[in-house]
Amino acid sequence: MSVAHVMYEEELTLMQVIVDRLLRESSANVVFIIDKNGQLISASGDTDQIDTTSLASLTAGNIAATGGIAKLLRENEFLTQFHEGEKTKIHIQLVASRVILVVIFDNRTSPGMVRLRGKKATDEITKLFEVVDAKSKSSNQRTPFSEITDDDIDNLFND
Repeated sequence: MSVAHVMYEEELTLMQVIVDRLLRESSANVVFIIDKNGQLISASGDTDQIDTTSLASLTAGNIAATGGIAKLLRENEFLTQFHEGEKTKIHIQLVASRVILVVIFDNRTSPGMVRLRGKKATDEITKLFEVVDAKSKSSNQRTPFSEITDDDIDNLFND
């Protein structure tokens, strides 16, 4: 597991607080955070009516496909996407090039409110990842396994 993908329980709890607050402040129906592989990290709201596994996977695929389009147009990535149906709207935001924020909402709120509150949540999640990275780097510098060599491992299994 690379340093960039380590999450600690404390940070996962804080991520849930951010997601819960975004749901409340934006008057959304559902808020998700998923990783770029399509794994659900955090969710808040009325998730009973949604196949969260499929939604997470399809959203990650959507981000990957849109990333391909961005490259064709000589862009790094498109950070924000918006989809509007008859009753449901979806705001999708790539955060720190690591996770995807998904906000599902209806006519009880506006796309502008979701963007505004989503920007605040995105900034908070980005700061959270900075903390995670700092913790990972400091804990990876000296681990109980850092002194074990390949020869030690080979010797262990040669007995």
